[in-house]
Amino acid sequence: MERDNIFTVKGTRVTLVGNPIKVGDIAPEIVATDNALNDVKLSDFKDKVVVLSIFPSIDTPVCATQTRTFNKRATELSKDVVILTISKDLPFALGRFCAAEGIKNIHTLSDYKFSKFGLDYGFLIKENQLLARGVVVIDKKGVIRHIEITKDILDEPDYDRTIAAVKALID
Repeated sequence: MERDNIFTVKGTRVTLVGNPIKVGDIAPEIVATDNALNDVKLSDFKDKVVVLSIFPSIDTPVCATQTRTFNKRATELSKDVVILTISKDLPFALGRFCAAEGIKNIHTLSDYKFSKFGLDYGFLIKENQLLARGVVVIDKKGVIRHIEITKDILDEPDYDRTIAAVKALID
């Protein structure tokens, strides 16, 4: 499926491909690669509230800010919550960034190998094969409870709204 009315790159419309998810859906399984080149699945975090922080590339200012912000905001949340960042960056770039920035409260994952996340969640940008920026919150039973795709690549996600959605699931 292709959608061209959702996301822009610096004001230019791009096409998102894949199966768009919606609130109330069972979250599709994720297979992505961690910084140690291990495959990680969404089901590895069973019985946790999962926040997926999705972005195009860690080597851009907005993506770096998004990662730093969620790393900081993770300290507000209980042990029942895990934050996973997902991009198409190579695991080495994600590991380098996390080491340099002291990122320790979130898990960084790469969709570079299979594009499974991008396609199964509808976040893959057809024109450049990167991921659109956004956030997905999944409850402990694997049900999608919150979705945000920012309007433009330069827009940060609504952190407060995301954290409020998470806290509503654990309070």
